[in-house]
Amino acid sequence: MTRRIGVLTDDYLGRGRPWGESRLMFEIGRDGASARELRERLALDSGYLSRLLRSLEAQKLVTSRPSPHDARVRMVTLTRKGLRELDAMDGRSDDVAATLLGPLTPTQRQRLVAAMAEVEWLLRVGTVTIDVADPASPAATACIAAYVQELRLRIPAFDPGRGPTASADELVPPNGLLLLASLDGAAVGCAALKSIAPGVGEIKRMWVAPALRGAGIARRLLVALEAHAVGMGMPVLRLDTAGTQAEALALYRHRGYREIAAYNDNPYADHWFEKRIGTASEASA
Repeated sequence: MTRRIGVLTDDYLGRGRPWGESRLMFEIGRDGASARELRERLALDSGYLSRLLRSLEAQKLVTSRPSPHDARVRMVTLTRKGLRELDAMDGRSDDVAATLLGPLTPTQRQRLVAAMAEVEWLLRVGTVTIDVADPASPAATACIAAYVQELRLRIPAFDPGRGPTASADELVPPNGLLLLASLDGAAVGCAALKSIAPGVGEIKRMWVAPALRGAGIARRLLVALEAHAVGMGMPVLRLDTAGTQAEALALYRHRGYREIAAYNDNPYADHWFEKRIGTASEASA
């Protein structure tokens, strides 16, 4: 495939430029993007990105100027020539796809497309990262807001102000922490830990974006929380959840959490769980 489309030469898709420049044009797209966004999406250092942009500017394919909202931010857009070139690359890419699919039967085409979708899905799941985050950061705030919004849909009259708290100041070491799962720089899941008694931690704010459910991200978040809990001196973990959270109930039971009597007065909880982690090796296992 790399040979056929010209990735290893300076003539990607037969358009007379290397793949790196072509990919950058694709990322800029018809709506444009900031240099910062391009660096993050493609994991490029500033120097290399600048060289690519200078080359595209010399070809009169892109232009960059300060953002009208923040002069420190450089906005990059395709010129009219650049837009025409993007259309040409799209057309050439379609042609290459047609030559690959043409010899196949309809059944074989369906198998190929399904297999490619599966590979893409698994590769994206594999690039999700999990890190400790500032609970007051914009990414964390947006993630928790999505979590609360989903609870409002699942639980009639849900009010996040009722029941046990999980405020930002409770989710920072040494009394707690917040984990964010991120994909391509965007938060796609969260989970929190807060101390509720000496040696006892409570799991809060467990949420994964609907588009990525079933990919094991919630399990990874839970495993990471357990490991952090041991390191923070919380060998006992507790949590509560509503009966409508079928996926969460299945996950906690699978991870060895046992149902216990209510330990708080959360009006929205139907189940309370506890797990004794013990050691870091047990938590990672």
